[in-house]
Amino acid sequence: MKLDRYDRQILVELQQDGRMSNQELAERIGLSPSPCLRRVRALEEAGIIRGYRAALDAKKLGLSLMVVLSISMDRHTPERFERFDTAIAAMPEVLECLLITGRDADYQLKVVVRDMDAYQDFLLNKITRIEGVSGVHSSFVLRQVLERSSLPLNG
Repeated sequence: MKLDRYDRQILVELQQDGRMSNQELAERIGLSPSPCLRRVRALEEAGIIRGYRAALDAKKLGLSLMVVLSISMDRHTPERFERFDTAIAAMPEVLECLLITGRDADYQLKVVVRDMDAYQDFLLNKITRIEGVSGVHSSFVLRQVLERSSLPLNG
């Protein structure tokens, strides 16, 4: 799908406030409501807009410990990676999982849990029990400097 300036404006606006009405969105981008809605639906159907979510405050929900894990696998086979990916997808503590290159680790995970006891349980009873995990390095986040979920569409 080729995006024009209206499509890009729609995406910029919806990344900032996915709950705005179609009427408000249309006014902001300079289209009438009907063509605006058609464009939004086309972006959804093309899979460019994957969904709408609420941004939650982890600390206010009692999830005060964020950890970045670097995970090494014993073998680099498609089956090992597939099993790992499946196991990680079932863990709600994992906010992000990246298959990486250029380091000793194969995966980097961003995890959020209640406290150190919850992290110990997560590490020992979930992560280290995944077949093929040969090493785990934990880095504890002192402060989150920036959190962004909007993609840079105007550059």
